[in-house]
Amino acid sequence: MDHEWNNLESEIIGCRACPRLVTWREEVARTRRAAYRLEQYWGKPVPGFGDRHARLLVVGLAPGAHGSNRTGRMFTGDSSGEFLYRALHKAGFANQPVSTGRKDGLLLSDVFITAVCRCVPPENKPSSQEIANCRGYLEREMSLQPKIQGIIALGRIAFEQVQQLFRQQGNEMPRLQFEHAGFYRLGKSMPWILASYHPSRQNTQTGRLTIKMFDQIWERARGLLAEN
Repeated sequence: MDHEWNNLESEIIGCRACPRLVTWREEVARTRRAAYRLEQYWGKPVPGFGDRHARLLVVGLAPGAHGSNRTGRMFTGDSSGEFLYRALHKAGFANQPVSTGRKDGLLLSDVFITAVCRCVPPENKPSSQEIANCRGYLEREMSLQPKIQGIIALGRIAFEQVQQLFRQQGNEMPRLQFEHAGFYRLGKSMPWILASYHPSRQNTQTGRLTIKMFDQIWERARGLLAEN
């Protein structure tokens, strides 16, 4: 199993399937933000991160330009990650509330974090084809994690793409409505889905997603896992 994981991560990191995203991620890594001008950016696709034996899968949209695209780890090095890992630590899924880099000692328990798109897209808007090009990576990550019981989808696109993946696998399911804290059981042998607004700066600084609202998502997930 470790061999399969290593092969998958190598494929993700080496992917150049989307010319627009390759150009953009490398341009961001070359020009850098002034605050990080002395750092060496990752500038490559970002693989999933966390407990490979997890029961809970967290799916986001894509790496941040100066977060994951800089650090090389999901939700690491920007405000979205600060909001996420504080909540995961409070709920008992992480050993520390901060995530600054791949060598910061962060460990996740019972949670694996991934995204529908592995390269930072311009304006945080990947095209439908770019998302489709990445979908196989998400599917393979899920296939390597047979213990997954639930999925938390961070944002509407992640929520819709998880559904799309299940449909492409031949599962019949209704079109589900995205709303914060929306919860859906998909049927026997399939994981449940819990939706949340994405912890982007746009949502957290405007009050659309508050600390209390986000904490309730992880409390709900913890309770659902405890049922089994």
